[in-house]
Amino acid sequence: MRICGIVLAAGAGIRYGSPKGLARTADGEPWVARAARTLRDGGCDEVLVVVGARGAEVAALVPADARVVEAADWAAGLSASLRAGLRAAQGSASADPVPGADHGPFDAVIVLPVDTPDAPASVVHRVIAMLYRGAPLVQAVYGGVPGHPVTIAHSHFAALSEALHGDRGARPYLVTHGVVEVECGDLWSGDDIDYR
Repeated sequence: MRICGIVLAAGAGIRYGSPKGLARTADGEPWVARAARTLRDGGCDEVLVVVGARGAEVAALVPADARVVEAADWAAGLSASLRAGLRAAQGSASADPVPGADHGPFDAVIVLPVDTPDAPASVVHRVIAMLYRGAPLVQAVYGGVPGHPVTIAHSHFAALSEALHGDRGARPYLVTHGVVEVECGDLWSGDDIDYR
């Protein structure tokens, strides 16, 4: 099974004060680079980083072993970014090539927003393990509260893309289609960062 990691880093970061794709950890590491590494270390065969707001600046922070995907309609909300990532994972969107990489289509994607820089690779391993056990939709939960990452099998790409609208993520679709929730609160807090 070939799995593609998708980092969602296209938003303007209104509450944060600037695009989160430009944010860095206290030691200077770009959040986009950290998210890409987390997905790679967690078991993804390739990583896509979806950019939008100040896209060229965010793309400059993406590591060489990840591909940049532009969400031209990023201002329409989270749905646009996720759709762009899903299209690219199917091999139907242009992206900067990574030499020697397999550019899809992939059997599944695992989605991680850029604003979760503390997410460990172990949480990616855990949700991917459920995918290998036959669960096509998997979501990490923290003390029962839904969070990230989320794993989506290829069989759901088209229907999910069609169902996405505005600034809503995939959660309504996941619930309707029997997502398997995996408790990950023992691995980290699950917190995203909305404010500086």
